[in-house]
Amino acid sequence: MKSHFAVSRIVIYVAILCTICGLSCKRKAPAPGEATKPQPVPEKVAVKPAPTEANAVAPSVTVDTGPNSVAVAVNGANITEGEVNKLLDMQLAGMAERAPNRSPESMEQYKKMLRQQTVEAMIVSKLLDEKVKEANIVVKEEEANKRMEQIAATQRTSVEDFKKKLEGYGQNFDALKEQVRKGLAYQKLIEAQTAGKINVTEADANNYYSENLKRFETPEQVRASHILIKPDPNAADPNDAKAKAKATIQDLLAKIKGGADFAELAKAHSACPSGANGGDLDFKPRGQWEPTFEKVAFEMQPGQLSDIVETSYGYHIIKVTDRKAASITPFAQVKDQLISQLKQRKLNEFAQQYIQSLRASAKIVYPPGKEPKAERPAFPAPAPRQ
Repeated sequence: MKSHFAVSRIVIYVAILCTICGLSCKRKAPAPGEATKPQPVPEKVAVKPAPTEANAVAPSVTVDTGPNSVAVAVNGANITEGEVNKLLDMQLAGMAERAPNRSPESMEQYKKMLRQQTVEAMIVSKLLDEKVKEANIVVKEEEANKRMEQIAATQRTSVEDFKKKLEGYGQNFDALKEQVRKGLAYQKLIEAQTAGKINVTEADANNYYSENLKRFETPEQVRASHILIKPDPNAADPNDAKAKAKATIQDLLAKIKGGADFAELAKAHSACPSGANGGDLDFKPRGQWEPTFEKVAFEMQPGQLSDIVETSYGYHIIKVTDRKAASITPFAQVKDQLISQLKQRKLNEFAQQYIQSLRASAKIVYPPGKEPKAERPAFPAPAPRQ
């Protein structure tokens, strides 16, 4: 996906879009030795609270929360509670799918927490809508279709299958597409505002590279295969189960030393999902495997076979098949990516300032009892990464 897509993430439509896309993003728990590398945490750009026209309200005031009641008025245009709840429900649908065992009470509490964030983002959207209309910005049907294809691709599915998934979660594909269309219009608006104002040179990228060299380091890695035999967890006697598992792994080790094929034995006997791939765990840096397993693997050279290794998972035979020395990705290899990402950062910063200016000049009125808290949530601004 192109780097400028991040601009539209500053508004609720793409935030909700990411939530909906997350419906099908289930992650399986890693098999022994198959944990993934942690990703860099994005930096954040704080959004300072803007002044509002809200005044304190006495506790005795009755607050109308019906779907047609006003949640907030922006330059004379009302945003209703029904509109707010519609977007909240879209976010909650994703939350419910990822955490199906949460109680209705906890989901209602979560909804209350999200409400202010959603109202704030809808205010921003309303202000941007005004500017899009003033600038006569139009998003063509083919542009919206292309973006929907990109979104579906991130879920490794077709647009039609993605549509079915959304409908399965009670979501409307056409409504989502309209939100994406809005995001594209906001993107065009911000890009028009920044035309000729954002420039990142190769020297800028080189400076960032030099100051963040650790980000481009690749640690030493080992590629290992293993066979795992687990003691029977349902055995009446745990000690007897361990003894049987150890006897099995000893027999397998003897067969391998006698010339049997390691990968075939892994496919036939290993209790790890990697057994289907002949026991291959791929390349891993330190910190990805259980310490006992890792210590043995990193002490071995390609082609070497371990003795029996016991971990909390059971008994292993480890075979190291390859190694990679620690290295640093050359600047030339990441130069273009860094320039693009640094431009994106500046674009996001400009968007923050632009939105601040729109809010500062807008007339934003909250009905009694619906005033926001002192602080509004910040929008994330991603940092350049390898």
